[in-house]
Amino acid sequence: EPTVRTELMEQIPPIAIFLQESRPKFPAAFFEYLMPIVVRYLTDVNNQVRKAGQEALLILLEQDLVAQSDIESKVCPILLDLSAPDSDDEYKVEAVNIICKMASMLSRTTVEHMLLPRFCELCSDGKLFQVRKICAANFGDICNAVGQEATERLLIPKFFELCSDSVWGMRKACAECFMAVSYTTSPEVRRSQLSPLFISLISDTCRWVRQAAFQSLGPFISTFANPSSAGLYIREDGTLSIRPAAQDVNSNPCQPSNNSTGMSSSDNAA
Repeated sequence: EPTVRTELMEQIPPIAIFLQESRPKFPAAFFEYLMPIVVRYLTDVNNQVRKAGQEALLILLEQDLVAQSDIESKVCPILLDLSAPDSDDEYKVEAVNIICKMASMLSRTTVEHMLLPRFCELCSDGKLFQVRKICAANFGDICNAVGQEATERLLIPKFFELCSDSVWGMRKACAECFMAVSYTTSPEVRRSQLSPLFISLISDTCRWVRQAAFQSLGPFISTFANPSSAGLYIREDGTLSIRPAAQDVNSNPCQPSNNSTGMSSSDNAA
């Protein structure tokens, strides 16, 4: 019964936490018995079971309960198969969604070598606009996960494609994540490539795209500021933050992003 499999998936994370705490007694139980079930249920015929399996997998990754080697050998191959060009449409949409969500939880090497090539392919998927929209909505997170070099070499060309997509929802999603993409690039790329691209979004024929672009204008401009003098920096979660004045005197301007005590701009506005 699908309901039984769904309930089983909901119990996997607490069982895994228990096994981790009792590892001397159960050294390999999770990897031998439970992890294969999670991976198998990612391809279950019932969509509720698959959804429960996806949620369980993300919780396991968030709790750092899965070794990088197991992710590379067991999880990534399944996701690559599900997101292949000839894969079922429903499976492909689910797979790209998981890939985008788990990118921030994996090592940069794993993301760049195993998931980034497929993500770039999915950005140009001409069959399903849902796939491209998921890629556009999560583009900033992928840039942050792989860093500046891979972003400028592989992702920026794809970002240009998505910003000129025929579906306005794609362009709107790009406008909404523009700050996160800009922050990952060098000042030169920001000035010479992203600025003209942003102007095109502000001048878009669709008012929803223009509105999203204008809402992102301030955050995008903030990426040009010198953090040491402007007091602005981007936290690890991608939010724009302000360093308190008292701390600004003693902080190291060369490492603004490592500050974890700054106030979120949304909190400051509230």
